Amino acid sequence: MTKTKEDEVREERISMEVVVDAYGEEERMLGWYYYLHDKMQFPFKATCIAVRRNSPLAKGEEVKVVGMPPEEDCEGEMLVDIQWEKRTLAVPLSQLEGIDVDDETQEAIEDWHYWVDMGYEF
Repeated sequence: MTKTKEDEVREERISMEVVVDAYGEEERMLGWYYYLHDKMQFPFKATCIAVRRNSPLAKGEEVKVVGMPPEEDCEGEMLVDIQWEKRTLAVPLSQLEGIDVDDETQEAIEDWHYWVDMGYEF
């Protein structure tokens, strides 16, 4: 069961801007990929808010988000590219929170977190 309350405004935005005309998993994934790709202004700083087994980041660690990996890398969940120990690494966007980001980037990150928190899937 989700602990996030349904947000009608966010639901409407996701329905009309992200997954509009998406009839299957791949189309929903692509909708999310291009929505995030177009709305987030790279680069930006972020902090790790959750430890994930598939990510080397520690809670509280700050990173520089530099873009998004190829769309085929995001088939399971939305990832972003970060600069980490002198290389570029893709990590789940759900484990990051933007630091002093512009309004569009903040909204996009929050929309993805909401989607995940609500238990929605592609």
